[in-house]
Amino acid sequence: MTSVEPFRIAVPDEELADLRRRLADTRWPEAESVVADADGRGGLDWSQGMPLAYARELATYWGTEYDWRSREAALNRFDQFTTEIDGLSIHFVHQRSPHPDALPLVITHGWPGSIVEFAKVIAPLTDPTAHGGDARDAFHVVCPSLPGYGFSGKPSATGWNTAKIATAWETLMTRLGYDRYGAQGGDWGAAVTSDIGRNVGHCIGIHTNMPIGNPPASAVANPTEEEKVALAALDHYRRIDSGYQKQQSTRPQTLGYGLVDSPAALLAWIVEKFWSWTDCDGHPENALSRDEMLDNVMLYWVPGAGASSARLYWESARTAAFGTGRRVELPTGVAAFPKEISRPPRAWCEANYNITHWSEMPRGGHFAAFEQPELYVDEVRTFFATVR
Repeated sequence: MTSVEPFRIAVPDEELADLRRRLADTRWPEAESVVADADGRGGLDWSQGMPLAYARELATYWGTEYDWRSREAALNRFDQFTTEIDGLSIHFVHQRSPHPDALPLVITHGWPGSIVEFAKVIAPLTDPTAHGGDARDAFHVVCPSLPGYGFSGKPSATGWNTAKIATAWETLMTRLGYDRYGAQGGDWGAAVTSDIGRNVGHCIGIHTNMPIGNPPASAVANPTEEEKVALAALDHYRRIDSGYQKQQSTRPQTLGYGLVDSPAALLAWIVEKFWSWTDCDGHPENALSRDEMLDNVMLYWVPGAGASSARLYWESARTAAFGTGRRVELPTGVAAFPKEISRPPRAWCEANYNITHWSEMPRGGHFAAFEQPELYVDEVRTFFATVR
């Protein structure tokens, strides 16, 4: 089946009423036992997870003030479709540029992200002349929802790892009529994009805001100042920031019961990462608005994607998912954001990519397009100008 069908987001009223009821009926735990404002900066202490006071505040806003219908309408301004690939329905945004010579570009999100991450960059990428750019920088933008995420189908059998997704994206792009295209991504999108670069196909170049690079023995034995920062970030992640990964890569089904049944649990599971992984100076709302975070949470809540999204970790724990495969020989651009989870120096990444462009970004974290849309757009334009 190769048809491409139009799609619009249309959440039934009864599902929204059920969400509000579940939020109102939440059985809350007691507050965390750490002392608030322990750092003297006036903020809550997140060291045991999302603080109860903020969780309740955000859940109350979600259930009583958040206007999904206006947010739904905003997402529906983008042209959306579904198509079946290898027996699975894939949902995607396909926004064509008004400029006929635009370069097709597939952009892939990760966890706990969604197509919502790209809502602020699609218009300037597709129509640069309306957003301070040049027609030569135009893209036809394709933003798929990963299998098991958002409005894509949920795999019912094993095998949907990042390599298979990369192959599916090649199928998607050629099905849309593109015989050459670029690829961009972060988080799981970085792994998928790297696999696209390894497969080559019709792809002419890749760009990532989450480069993968492992420290060489020399960095561990006698690190430079730059390597000390990178090693400290790795140590922080491994010790106190990677529990979600271990759970999702080993027992995603067990975790899924709570995430699919309880909106409060899902909210905390996702928003904690907006606190931890954005350049937010201690509070996620310094990087993203409440509505933006909740838009993203809704793309997990509405389709019940808590378990199905987590299974990508289980799948990829069994494969060489993050940069440990053969080197990407296609031209590769990298945007290194200062608050990314891992911050490998360029030298660590050279073994994995043919890096032809590297930018040290002035601010921003893991959710590059979501947090810093203008920087992201400028960076994507700059790199792909070198391979068009």
